Amino acid sequence: MGTFSDTAILLLIAVIKITVVLVVLLTAIAYTTWLERKVVAHIQARWGPYLVGPHGLLQPLADGAKFILKEDIIPIEADKFIYWLAPFLGFVLAFLSFAVIPFGEGFTLYGHPVRFQIADLNVGLLYVFAVTSLGVYSIALAGWSSNSKYPLLGGLRSSAQMISYELSLGLALIGTLMMAGTLSLRGIVDAQSGFWHIHGVNTWVPHWYIFAQPIGFFVYFTSAIAETNRVPFDLPEGETELVAGFHTEYSSMKFAMFFMAEYANMITVACLATLLFLGGWNGPLFGPPILQDILPILWFSLKVFCFIFLYIWVRATLPRFRYDQLMDFGWKFLFPLAIANLVITGLIVALRS
Repeated sequence: MGTFSDTAILLLIAVIKITVVLVVLLTAIAYTTWLERKVVAHIQARWGPYLVGPHGLLQPLADGAKFILKEDIIPIEADKFIYWLAPFLGFVLAFLSFAVIPFGEGFTLYGHPVRFQIADLNVGLLYVFAVTSLGVYSIALAGWSSNSKYPLLGGLRSSAQMISYELSLGLALIGTLMMAGTLSLRGIVDAQSGFWHIHGVNTWVPHWYIFAQPIGFFVYFTSAIAETNRVPFDLPEGETELVAGFHTEYSSMKFAMFFMAEYANMITVACLATLLFLGGWNGPLFGPPILQDILPILWFSLKVFCFIFLYIWVRATLPRFRYDQLMDFGWKFLFPLAIANLVITGLIVALRS
């Protein structure tokens, strides 16, 4: 009877965690769109959304209602099944990666440890890479199934782009993994606790890997922009030459699903950067004891916000690359730089061991 009760409690905790993560993530996606429009508008000396609610805060709700109520147009020559499958595939895969993202330490509830994480895998990083790598199928299938030349070109571009930059992105993280000695995301965060010491002297500099892996962080950030099809690497969409790229023929909620998947992938990238380079939820703890369980989540959220703000800032500042420049930059600069960083990190770790 006790075993059944324990199993029921664990199952209930898991369901609650999944529900909370989905609700928070959907809300974050909605207001990331608002944040991007506001930040870009202010950088370009415009107002941005400001009519629907105070400062336009209800604009995401209005946009959601508009997408739900819009007519769903399906091209006559499209492959109907694949055409419907592509946006759902991208949407689901973008959300699956959050199953292993830890957001904080956790607490104990009636003798049961409750971690701020849906599933704690000892190969969590490999799981995230496996799931996010499948996202390219959504874009490629969307471009092909539309039976239109512009979406097809966008899908082909995305396939080549993701293959090129995913290699650099993975190599950029190996240096961090070598220093942490684990593939567990929680273990990597634990390895970044405390401060850096130089010859036994405390420097009071946080033990975050961004200070030891600045090249790795640069390669990761640049590759992540390309992986999520963001400016200046948004060639799969390329409005100036491909209308809207792979989702040209989509409308209504299927069109919205592609954008929800894109922003979910942005948040995934920001969470990984926070966990692997910025110390995760590690930060100064102060205030009454009741806040000790909440502060790590606040530090984690603040770091994720700063990374997403940097994402948006880059979009508002840089122009789009030409496609040949995109591929040259990936293979002739970023990939060799990632290899060099890996070799140097390996030598340093070997000499210290």
